[in-house]
Amino acid sequence: MVALVELDQIAAMALPTLAGWDAAHQIFESVTGMWARTSLTCVVAEGSGTQDEVLKLLRQVPEGAATVTVVTTTPFEVAFDRAKADPTRGISKEREFLSGVYERWAHEVTRIDPDVLIDTNTVPIDLGVEHVKDAIKAARTNPRPIT
Repeated sequence: MVALVELDQIAAMALPTLAGWDAAHQIFESVTGMWARTSLTCVVAEGSGTQDEVLKLLRQVPEGAATVTVVTTTPFEVAFDRAKADPTRGISKEREFLSGVYERWAHEVTRIDPDVLIDTNTVPIDLGVEHVKDAIKAARTNPRPIT
């Protein structure tokens, strides 16, 4: 039994009256923590983009729970082409906006210290899934403390 919590979906529920992304992040963290305290097998939280956001999210996890941090990335031009082709995308279709995100991401990706790093441009999806499954098995065998 799995729950998927997506930051963008949390924010979308409150649009256009969303007080700001800080509020969306707080709700995202809270909902993820609540799901993590149930009898679910796994909670997938998608949307954190900085080390600070990852740490806030991990602090919601019950003590002793196995956690795995997965980072996906791809080269800017690939991401930009994908965004332009996706009819559900908004501001991320704008080159200037997305390039700013990528400039910040270059710094953050080195800080996050993921258990799994997947370049979606070079790693086939089935291999990426295997990497994540292996990391989950390892984390369940030897959970690491959340700092």
